[in-house]
Amino acid sequence: MMPDTLESAYQHCMRMTRSHYENFPVASRLLPRALRTPVSVIYAFARSADDFADEGELVPAERLARLDGYRRQLDAIAAGRTPGDPIFIALADVAQRHALPLQLLYDLLTAFRQDVVKSRYANFDEVLAYCRYSANPVGRIVLHLAGDAGADNLRDSDKICTALQLINFWQDLEQDYLESSRVYLPQDELAAYGVAEEQLGRRGNSPALRALMDKQIERSRALMLDGAPLGTRLRGRLGIEIRATIHGGLCVLDALARRRDDVFARPRLRRRDWLRVLRRALIP
Repeated sequence: MMPDTLESAYQHCMRMTRSHYENFPVASRLLPRALRTPVSVIYAFARSADDFADEGELVPAERLARLDGYRRQLDAIAAGRTPGDPIFIALADVAQRHALPLQLLYDLLTAFRQDVVKSRYANFDEVLAYCRYSANPVGRIVLHLAGDAGADNLRDSDKICTALQLINFWQDLEQDYLESSRVYLPQDELAAYGVAEEQLGRRGNSPALRALMDKQIERSRALMLDGAPLGTRLRGRLGIEIRATIHGGLCVLDALARRRDDVFARPRLRRRDWLRVLRRALIP
């Protein structure tokens, strides 16, 4: 492959990363410099596949067909063939350089397919099973890229990533219901607390919904804190990045918990919040 072709593919992925806003920074300056470019490639892959599942006016069959196309590109990498898409040109190089398990990328595609075909979750175990594919591979990929994919690190990373995914669910209740007709609150818990799905579409705050959300916030906090030792085990800039992610997530949970009158008010971290997060991240 010509060097300029590979360089162009990497630049394409970097532009995609810079063009999207996230509550939690992607390939931020806290990351070790050597990780920023490969993390941006992974992000470009995941972001574009997620867009197939969620964005635009495509019917489900078209969304699944595009995700199947991504799977075939991964198959090409696995077979040692040269992909044609810029994202996959860069991804093949990252996978080769870092001995990255391609199964983690297949797992992400499994989650995106599930987004197309499944919109309700019978219980919390089903929600956790979704996080196993949608969120946990991201942390595992970063650890593999950094050469820190030991068993303890992978276990704690899974807890942190699951907590982050849950936080995204709880801050997007109304948006998920109205825009995607998805409900990530477990169906059995909605019934147990006497909360009707329709409340999510009309901002129907109630004591019952508040109590249900308190349960979700606390179980998410417990997961985040259980995984927090990862941030102290990892050294250098990666450790700071992980600690910033943990404290950023806890900060969002605190904001969600404070909104007693409106569980649908989406928290946005402000400059003083990020400064507090950074101060905490700098202390192992």
